[in-house]
Amino acid sequence: MPHTPITQQDKAHHFRALHQGRHAFVIANAWDAGSARVLAGLGFAALATSSGASAGVLGRRDGKVTRDEALAHCRAIVDATDLPVSADLENGFGDAPAEAARTILLAAEAGLVGGSIEDATGKADAPLYPMPQAVERVAAAVEAARSLPFPFTLTARAENYLRGNPSLDDTIARLQAFEKAGADVLFAPGLPDLAAVRAVCSAVGKPVNFMVGIKGKSFTVAELQAAGARRISLATSLYRAAMTGLAEAAREVKEQGTFSYLERTMSTAELNAFMQD
Repeated sequence: MPHTPITQQDKAHHFRALHQGRHAFVIANAWDAGSARVLAGLGFAALATSSGASAGVLGRRDGKVTRDEALAHCRAIVDATDLPVSADLENGFGDAPAEAARTILLAAEAGLVGGSIEDATGKADAPLYPMPQAVERVAAAVEAARSLPFPFTLTARAENYLRGNPSLDDTIARLQAFEKAGADVLFAPGLPDLAAVRAVCSAVGKPVNFMVGIKGKSFTVAELQAAGARRISLATSLYRAAMTGLAEAAREVKEQGTFSYLERTMSTAELNAFMQD
């Protein structure tokens, strides 16, 4: 039988349903079409992008990618599989609420069914937007999402723990304000322990995303589910794992002149099994 195309509407409803299931789910962060194919082949139910990984693919640091470049990266990942894809859209690529809203509309045009807007400015002297501006930006993004002909899942991020303001009280206050503004998912990357995860999850009524990827601040799926998290993202960690493998293999060749790394790699046939003809 011919393959029935999966529409953006189908993906959007499936992605929304994942957040309402009985168990937490892992959304795997891909960094290109090939990694997306591998992750889909391994059975993940949804994919995400990572701003850090998308920058790394271009040989840059996180935060140094334009909106057009980020959306082109997203489009390649969307086109690689039939899975729903949510994007790390940083701060919406502009300070004004209208820019956050425009980014959501462009994300939908790229085939995405979800995306996050964060309250980080990208400026060292004032790393976080003041609360009123942060809320206004989320509200504008929500309004744009609601204007779409499918349920775009809008995630609002409170960046305190990554931006030099590790205040649980302020993090919760921001997330509660983002929830009131209409965000579908709430996210505070860098929470230090399971007690903080429990506090955040119990303080809001919308699904909470937890970010795995920081040494000493990453926990098991079972632990995070028990703490109340509904979605678990992997940030740049899979990309870093792949680049670690590259660096270790290359160092062996350069420094020792040996190739034992080959014993740990997939064969070409195994890798090709994940790819399209």
